[in-house]
Amino acid sequence: MFKKPKASVSLTLPKSTFELGEDLKGTITVSCQDEFDATEIRAELRCIEKKEKEKWVYNPREKRDVRRTYTERNTLVSVDPKASGRLHMLPGFKKTFPIEVNIPAGGIESFYDNKSSVTWFIKGVVGIKGRPDVTSGTIKLRVIKPSAAPTVAKVVTVSCQYCGAQVPETATKCPTCGASNFKPQESSG
Repeated sequence: MFKKPKASVSLTLPKSTFELGEDLKGTITVSCQDEFDATEIRAELRCIEKKEKEKWVYNPREKRDVRRTYTERNTLVSVDPKASGRLHMLPGFKKTFPIEVNIPAGGIESFYDNKSSVTWFIKGVVGIKGRPDVTSGTIKLRVIKPSAAPTVAKVVTVSCQYCGAQVPETATKCPTCGASNFKPQESSG
């Protein structure tokens, strides 16, 4: 059984709250005191959904069905973006790698209540074949819905009395026929 090499990994992010669809950008810093070969430097982004559920199970001692509560766990997002490929690490090695991963726009925002939760996590990893990986601490992210798009003011249009084209009510000239000082057609009613 091989031991984890003497090395450290830290993941740095500029913030802890991200919107669905946003690119998460950060850095992974690796330093080591041992000599070893790393298969890769990567981040591991996970979105885990937990739901408390109930089911009826026959209890032979009580000779009846009883209700049991259990937690169902589903991984909704599992992404491992690479910051670097294979590296030969030497004592005294220290380097910072940029990392970027997209929070899927179709994902679910973070939430928690008594019966269910959706939690987003990310950590930095130095992958090592045949030995335990070296990992950073796990950072819990807050993922929210995107900000509302700016509202667009509704443009009121009128019909030009000369050509019938729809013209913004505030226009001084018809963009279709060029008539100026035109009067909008009055609607018959």
